[in-house]
Amino acid sequence: MNNSNFTIFLPYLYLAWADDILTKKEFDTLHLFISSRNWLKAEDKNFLLSKINLASPPSRSELSEWKKIIERQIASSPKTIILFDLVVALSNEDAEVISFKPQFEELENNLGILSEEVINTFKESHTTITSEYGNVVEFNVATLTSILDGEQAPIINKVKEVISRPEFEYETSTDIFVYREKVLEWCKILAKENLGNMAYPERYGGGENIADYFAIMETLSYHDLSLVIKFGVQFGLWGMSIQSLGTEKHYEKYLKDIGTLDLPGCFAMTETHHGSNVKGIETTATYNHSAKTFTIHTPHEKAQKEYIGNAANHGRMATVFAKLIIDGHDYGVNAFIVPLREENLNILEGITIKDCDLKMGLNGVDNGIIQFHNVVIPKENMLDRFAQINEKGEFESPIPSDNRRFFTMLGTLVGGRIGIPRSALAAAKSGLTIAIKYSDTRRQFGPEGGSEVPILNYRMHQRRLFPYLAKAYAIHFGLQYVTQRFIGKKEEEMQEIEALAAGMKAYSTWNTRDTLQECREACGGKGYLSENRIDALKNDTEIYTTFEGDNTVLMQLVAKNRLSEFRKEFGEMNAFGIINYVYDQAKTVISQKNPFATRNTDEAHLLDKEFHLNAFQYREKQILNSAAKRLKKLIDEGLDSYDAFNVVQHQMIEVAQAYLERVTLEQFYTEIESIKDENCKTILTELCQLYALSQIEKNKGWFLEDGYMEGVKTKAIRKMVNQLCWEIRPNAVALVEAFDIPESCLAAPIINP
Repeated sequence: MNNSNFTIFLPYLYLAWADDILTKKEFDTLHLFISSRNWLKAEDKNFLLSKINLASPPSRSELSEWKKIIERQIASSPKTIILFDLVVALSNEDAEVISFKPQFEELENNLGILSEEVINTFKESHTTITSEYGNVVEFNVATLTSILDGEQAPIINKVKEVISRPEFEYETSTDIFVYREKVLEWCKILAKENLGNMAYPERYGGGENIADYFAIMETLSYHDLSLVIKFGVQFGLWGMSIQSLGTEKHYEKYLKDIGTLDLPGCFAMTETHHGSNVKGIETTATYNHSAKTFTIHTPHEKAQKEYIGNAANHGRMATVFAKLIIDGHDYGVNAFIVPLREENLNILEGITIKDCDLKMGLNGVDNGIIQFHNVVIPKENMLDRFAQINEKGEFESPIPSDNRRFFTMLGTLVGGRIGIPRSALAAAKSGLTIAIKYSDTRRQFGPEGGSEVPILNYRMHQRRLFPYLAKAYAIHFGLQYVTQRFIGKKEEEMQEIEALAAGMKAYSTWNTRDTLQECREACGGKGYLSENRIDALKNDTEIYTTFEGDNTVLMQLVAKNRLSEFRKEFGEMNAFGIINYVYDQAKTVISQKNPFATRNTDEAHLLDKEFHLNAFQYREKQILNSAAKRLKKLIDEGLDSYDAFNVVQHQMIEVAQAYLERVTLEQFYTEIESIKDENCKTILTELCQLYALSQIEKNKGWFLEDGYMEGVKTKAIRKMVNQLCWEIRPNAVALVEAFDIPESCLAAPIINP
């Protein structure tokens, strides 16, 4: 046959057979196309049809030869952009072939070929050989570690030294009581190292450094997550509830012993029927003025305190949240110190404690259920920073509003919503380190007659892991920002900070859940073995999406805060402000939604910081604006505000998600701007670009529906995500090594084959 007639079909034949399987659809499509070309001679048609014979597929060497012909042609035709350009070049600019452009484009569509992406893949494969790709570290790992650790580097290094000691060898017993005692023993070691009391005032033996405390929590999470939660319950929830809700008399009496672990305690807030709805809890604290006492009581089984860490075996006291009742009047939720056990750990009269027993994870934590049967405690056991009972037996508070007082009280405990997402992030970093290091050494398949290739060289494997790697770095800087905002908080900023902390808790813990699942699958059967630790990381962090607030509920809290800010802005807006808003909207349409911008696939544009920030900001504003309008319409139509919020709940989650993604991206870019080391700056910029584009790709349906982008642009973004993954690959192992996780903590045999 005419050789040029065969070569112009080579791209389609190669793409159809590249996966070694010619599907029925591919066969039917090619068969119909070849058979109906009148300009082909009968012998040419027969020859071409013989190349799609299911019973006689081309050999690997034949496929390899086809590919070389295609790559040589592309290399000699630099203007080749779409597949039809290649067809024309292979036909030697044949005018008759050029006239059939619509038919060839229809063939591509029927075969499901993305023309530009295919051409770029051929270009890349011509310049980069998969089997020869490997590690080429382009930055100083220690420098990047110092950037990640920041000012907390000294305390982080101290914690790493402690948890690398022989006594911190992992407990492998399946007996939960053995495991619990080991975790308690570890906590005692940490207390002796003055790590537990780090956030407490110096006059009570503490370090008076909340930033270091959060860094300790995150670093401990490289080791054992049961230890982290036990540590957090004892020194965080129990100790900091005394510090945040109590007054000097409570600090003097309790804080030093809590910090040394001489007084193990609990944080008893959650009830069986009222998990997230703290305001609805039913445990009561009834005041008796003549005796100057409170009676703590569980009115029925569904009001029992459930899932309480440190309760089943070790806790001797608890901060108990209960409704304060004085002379039959309910003064809302307050906090009280209630003894649970004697020093010898015998349970006190009036207290019933049950063991939650075996859980999905965190079995080194002794979670329990507590019931109070008319337990009497002295008046001074009320944590009275925000509310007191005076000498006349009357309720007093510097905050007259019950609602405001309640939320002010809970706001002091927001630190838990910073510690948990940082702990979750550390678990995600551990999973990524194990999966990426394993993938760098695990070899499978390869070119005909050649060596097997590291699975980290495969584009799909990079696609599975590297966007999560980029997101881990992004969340790292996002959580640093939240931590700094919390430490430097001002009264007028508290609502925003609380919402931001709640949102980042959800954003980080959901990301950890998804990251660890992908890491497990990316390690295949090895990832399923307990010895390689991903199972423990997965099981232990699963509950992170629930405690310190159910993630979905927290995201609604974030959305309500954003709507409140939106309403405040528009409520205060005068006529001039409204004109400016309309002008800004029009300006966005002109600059970002014009046909050139929505179709712009230029590489420099796709990697541009301003494009990323504009896209994230635009999406956030539009979703918020849409939710606000929809809510107003529902309420204007007569729907109760509670029901209106219920109708738009799914949209509320999108409001929160868009806000958190925008904040995270902004903080990533802000951090990059401050970095002096150019090599670290370059690799972090690539990671930031990957984070930005992979999030846009995830939300491409929204961008397409809104008209902010057209299909050609979202396809180009997908291709750019692929390319960034490929470019990050040589540095991937170094990027996880920059987390500087102690080898004894990783403890996964698959990373040291």
